[in-house]
Amino acid sequence: MVLKCRGFLFDLDGTLIDSLPVVERAWIQFADKMGIDRDEVLNYVHGTPAILSLRHFMPDASEEEIADTFKWIEKIETEDTEGITALPGAIALIDKLNALDIPWAIVTSGTIPLASARHKVAELPEPAHWVTAESVTNGKPNPEPYLLGAKKLGLLPEECVVFEDAAAGINAGLDAGCQVVVVHDSPDIPRRNEIHLTINNLEDIEIVKSGSYVSIYTD
Repeated sequence: MVLKCRGFLFDLDGTLIDSLPVVERAWIQFADKMGIDRDEVLNYVHGTPAILSLRHFMPDASEEEIADTFKWIEKIETEDTEGITALPGAIALIDKLNALDIPWAIVTSGTIPLASARHKVAELPEPAHWVTAESVTNGKPNPEPYLLGAKKLGLLPEECVVFEDAAAGINAGLDAGCQVVVVHDSPDIPRRNEIHLTINNLEDIEIVKSGSYVSIYTD
């Protein structure tokens, strides 16, 4: 299988870093505080901006209540970095992109404080471009984050490959018109027939640059 692109757009949590224990610890606290089933919350929040998750689970709350709860959960997630690590192949792939001068960006549903804290702990190389929750009006699953990511790279969406692990991000990438590679297959993957490639981890791919284009190979 071969994909051709000019730029890479990476989701952060679950794609470049393993932050699952932190995310689940924080949202379990929220579920318990609100008296909501833990599994219901955990099945919804992955890959979705926190503010959208809060509006979903707090439909009758005022914006002030939602904002206060958002600050509370952001603080928990930002301060709890225990167990966060780079996923297999993430650092090596980014190092190769940098060595070959291939443009890339991180496109995350997290806020700047949250994403920066996790990125630092995982010891990932610093991207030239970030798209965070503060960057957009509409977060994933809306395509706006990935459209902005492509724009920041100076590329058309169809010239970019999105690496994602969550349904919200997969939908965002596909609706933006990007090619989408899913990292970690699961039964919950949406629009499977539209996805361009599914891999177990980032070690499964090889990249070769020719001119301004990159070929992505997998076994």
